[in-house]
Amino acid sequence: MSRSLLLAWFIVASSPTLAAATPTPASAPLPAAAAAPASNPIPQPPAVDARAYILLDHDSGRVLAEAHADDRMEPASLTKLMTSYAVFAALKEGRLKLTDMVTISEHAWKAEGSRTFVQVGTQIPAEVLIKGMLVQSGNDATIALAEKVGGTEGAFAQIMNTYAKRLGLKSTNFENSDGLPSPNHYTSARDMATLSRAVVHDFPEYYSWYGLREFTWNNITQHNRNGLLLRDPTVDGIKTGHTDSAGYCLITSAKRNGMRLTSVVLGSPSIKAREDASAALLNYGYTFYETGKVKSRGELILQPPLYKGVAATIPAGSAADMYVTVGRGEFANLHTSATVKQPLIAPIAAGAVIGEFTVTAAGGEVVIRAPLVALRAVPLGGLWTRMTDSIALWFK
Repeated sequence: MSRSLLLAWFIVASSPTLAAATPTPASAPLPAAAAAPASNPIPQPPAVDARAYILLDHDSGRVLAEAHADDRMEPASLTKLMTSYAVFAALKEGRLKLTDMVTISEHAWKAEGSRTFVQVGTQIPAEVLIKGMLVQSGNDATIALAEKVGGTEGAFAQIMNTYAKRLGLKSTNFENSDGLPSPNHYTSARDMATLSRAVVHDFPEYYSWYGLREFTWNNITQHNRNGLLLRDPTVDGIKTGHTDSAGYCLITSAKRNGMRLTSVVLGSPSIKAREDASAALLNYGYTFYETGKVKSRGELILQPPLYKGVAATIPAGSAADMYVTVGRGEFANLHTSATVKQPLIAPIAAGAVIGEFTVTAAGGEVVIRAPLVALRAVPLGGLWTRMTDSIALWFK
């Protein structure tokens, strides 16, 4: 279609008496690999023995179950999840290498609680200390890493809190790297779930270490304290924690048929109770929910008309992969629609928000709203294009 014909069509189509407010396609169902059954009733989440918990879908971010998820709680060794996040960030930025030798200070050597049994004054590769921290929950290895990255453990705690703010953790403050009780050292189940999601997303190259079943150092073999790694082959992380005051805590992540769920259980009365609680939450999520990708990052969704640009249209799509989590059997019945701002006038930068993409359930409930962005930049057109398009705009 020529630019002039397209422009004429757009003038008519955009009239409020003749067309919808935006040039969008009709709402359409999402493609399905096979006919989906009718959606099943979803019962209440299982009752679990914990002071607080949350169950989260990793890709969509939807919370599937929660109780007291924002209450302030002691994280115990779940703290090491943020310690590892900060260490992995240092690796990614080149401030630390896995082969760097770390000198074990007296402060690290004297650490109470779980230990990797590193000796004061020795030099140990950072990779060994990371595995000691994640598998053995070694407080000595953890403090040694904190001192290597932050200079002192106190300075490293400040780094941890900086990352907490960047990740949007609203109920968290760290005073140490290992999670031993301290007056202003606290978190929430929701914050731990958010942090877990960030670890998996930001550092996939290191994530498999959370699922190591055992680790040996100094001729001492210790097993991962997350018993679900043995009970459930789909579980691949993440971290355990325990102090007398915090109770037994567990962050568990599992992936079944491409769907990753993360459960956080805080304050259970025993190891078995925290594992049973986490297993029950995961089974609930996988039984009654499903997650699917709606759009991929950069996928073309619309090509709406554009005024005063070097091109007569502009490609619009999603800025990120878009997932939704719904009741099992409901995904095939979802509908999508897209709207764009009126009128679109060049210049428009790549990534600029120019509309909205919406996914709705069969009953009309909005499942997700996401920005529709320009997939490429479109600069101003020539003088003639700008003049003719200005005239067209007078009729809007």
